[in-house]
Amino acid sequence: VQLQASGGGSVQAGGSLRLSCAASGPTFNSYVMGWFRQPPGKEREFVAAIRWNGGGTSYSDSVKHRFTISKDTAKSMVYLQLNSLRPEDTAVYYCAAGRGLIFSQWAYSDGYGYWGQGTQVTVSS
Repeated sequence: VQLQASGGGSVQAGGSLRLSCAASGPTFNSYVMGWFRQPPGKEREFVAAIRWNGGGTSYSDSVKHRFTISKDTAKSMVYLQLNSLRPEDTAVYYCAAGRGLIFSQWAYSDGYGYWGQGTQVTVSS
């Protein structure tokens, strides 16, 4: 399994970005795909997750109603739409894949066995 994140950049507060995660591997049918972020000087934190097969999404409270996670399984892509960006959203954003996770595990990085390289998002005030 390989994950490649892209789409980061620098925007002003209130702006938008769309992050993409290209996934490659034999199959992702039993996987959950997640986005995490690591702000400068802080620990990595959960942002959002989506089940590869079927429905189901989850968001952290800090991004709910501003960010949207989606997928295109035909293209093996996962997206994170970031709207109404705030300076506190500044971080390196990582996509991750975890096999066989139950919903209560989605927000914990320990369950994700595969990680992309990260893409920088910088929001200025």
